[in-house]
Amino acid sequence: MVRITYDKNRQLFHLENGSVSYVIALAAGKYPLLLHWGKALRTVHDDLLARRCGFHGGEFTLHETPLDRLPQECPVFGWGDMREGVLQARFADGSECLDLRYLRHRITDEQPDLGDMPSARGEHSKTLTITLRDETTGFEADLHYTLWEDADVLGRAMTLRAAQEAVTLERAYSFALELENSNYTMITLEGAWARERQWISRPLVPGRQATGTVRGASSQQTSPFLALTAPGANERTGEAFGFALCWSGSFASTVDVDQFGAARVMMGVQDFDFAWKLSPGEVFHTPEAYLAYSENGLQGLSLACHRFIRAHVLCGPYAASERPILLNSWEAAYFDIDEEKLCALAAEARALDMDLFVLDDGWFGHRDRDDSSLGDWVDDKRKLPGGLKRLSERVHGMGLKFGLWVEPEMISPDSDLYRAHPDYCIHSGNRMRVENRHQLVLDMTRADVRAYVTEAITDALTRAQVDYVKWDMNRNINMIGSAQLPKERIGEFHVRYILGVYEVMRTITSRFPNVLFESCAGGGGRFDLGMMTIMPQAWTSDDTDAWMRCRIQYATSLLFPPSCMGAHVSAVPNHQTGRFSPLKTRAAVAMHGTFGYELDPAKLSAEEKTAIRACNRRVRAWQDILLHGEFYRLQSPFETDAFAVMAVSRDRSRAVVTYVARETLPNTLPSLLRLAGLDENADYRDEDTNLVFGGDELTRRGIPLPALHSDYDSVQFFLRKVEKE
Repeated sequence: MVRITYDKNRQLFHLENGSVSYVIALAAGKYPLLLHWGKALRTVHDDLLARRCGFHGGEFTLHETPLDRLPQECPVFGWGDMREGVLQARFADGSECLDLRYLRHRITDEQPDLGDMPSARGEHSKTLTITLRDETTGFEADLHYTLWEDADVLGRAMTLRAAQEAVTLERAYSFALELENSNYTMITLEGAWARERQWISRPLVPGRQATGTVRGASSQQTSPFLALTAPGANERTGEAFGFALCWSGSFASTVDVDQFGAARVMMGVQDFDFAWKLSPGEVFHTPEAYLAYSENGLQGLSLACHRFIRAHVLCGPYAASERPILLNSWEAAYFDIDEEKLCALAAEARALDMDLFVLDDGWFGHRDRDDSSLGDWVDDKRKLPGGLKRLSERVHGMGLKFGLWVEPEMISPDSDLYRAHPDYCIHSGNRMRVENRHQLVLDMTRADVRAYVTEAITDALTRAQVDYVKWDMNRNINMIGSAQLPKERIGEFHVRYILGVYEVMRTITSRFPNVLFESCAGGGGRFDLGMMTIMPQAWTSDDTDAWMRCRIQYATSLLFPPSCMGAHVSAVPNHQTGRFSPLKTRAAVAMHGTFGYELDPAKLSAEEKTAIRACNRRVRAWQDILLHGEFYRLQSPFETDAFAVMAVSRDRSRAVVTYVARETLPNTLPSLLRLAGLDENADYRDEDTNLVFGGDELTRRGIPLPALHSDYDSVQFFLRKVEKE
């Protein structure tokens, strides 16, 4: 049960759910300061208050204890604090000084109203809102804190309000959190196309450590997530803190270590090229951020995040259900498609016991390459004489569901839409329009563009019988400009663009509530919690190579559960790396995500087809655990030449273990793989070997690994608890 209490005499707020606590003190009734974030506290004594903040209640004065030394909840540069803060606001006279002091607070059973910003659902939660006010200008900041009873996660956001005079926000982060020391290792997820979210660790040092993007999307290059681990912490033990932003656009994450060794963590909308004008009475909502805590290492942190995301972020009927096994046409045919070829692929998919056939790029306009037709969401009758309608009917007639690829946010210069509306794209006056992948980006800040996209995609999904949509976005934004956004508001563009995308997505997904939507952005270029509030899964990476996916999926699991990760089996040699790996390894890795295939079944051997049918049967039998069970990382491909993970049912009665070796070595001793999450008082039987092991043996010593016979070879164990007679 969540409890939020306020001790008026001591000016102390305590948020706790029996597992974690967040404690805030008001310095002399004015400035909210952080006392504690971590394991739940029974109570907070005055000695802790004094030690953490250097004052005793009313003894605090700004002159004697400058804000520069204090763990503020809403730090602002100036007014005694020489560090960068979460807010920067400029008023009409050019001043940017804010003295934000406590005005009031309220405690509710509801989520804060964050307008069009995405956020987690508020079931089983309580929210504390502390309102601060600058007396000189009347500017107000609502600090929102939401705690859930079933998650070691705290939601943070701000609502910023202009009063008697206009203001321009030049920075508006979602939160600041100050840790007493900087003896932490920072983990971020960095990469590029085809190698998204690589695990990067480095110790905090004095000064600023930062990551973020200005690309208009959360990006392949970095991720709106970071973790901090205390000295001695590892996968299983020690304190770990996680920070994630529910946002799909440009963002900033910083950790500033000051001269006293304290670490200030901040995260929010990217302030580079950001300026948001507020007239009197207007408000700006920051994206919601999530702060997670674990005393059981990174594994405990991930379990807390996974439970929270499954329970409060993922949406729609597929959020907690099984997903169809699919065949995507892309790597089988690319743009070289027609109705008969597609139906032949679908027939092969049905013969291999799949559930869903997905038509990828090339079905619309006159798109034979990637240099035309984006924006023209009309059937190419050269390739599909009966249109999407007849193709989807034929696929359904085979007993399959039908899926479709779209890229609604883009426009090709060679398109009917561009010829009719060249101003629809993002562009900067009469300057050259910089293309990428032969395409431009539609201006989603415009209501008429959003209306066109919404109706065009709605029409496409209506004239066909569509069960699944892959929503792609294959380039980032540059040359910022808009034919309709006033020049004095161009600093609002990046935020308004993403809010426009959210509006279109929400409208379309609400019109088709039973369709499974998967987001995609050139692979994993917009893999973030903002997207997950609208679409319950995302394409993890365009790189389907098994070993690269070991690394990508392993690091992605720091925050996201497997049910969010699109993971497919592709042909060899792999189309991105040229690497060969066994079919069983490609399938084993893909099982720890939303499972499917990217290949031409007609090119498979009879033996491979038999193996795929058996694999699909096994995926169905174990998918509830693979997608929605507790996920454990056992061996890191970033630290060793092996990858090992496991999924365990919540009642601990079944488990799937996957081990992949990058390199096979001769003349080695047998080894054990230590498992996690099992009932140590139970016995488990392996489905394939019929061998029985004690849960305590498996978690304290390990399961024996068989000899592997080639590079990138793998083994899986499917364990069931032995019922006592």
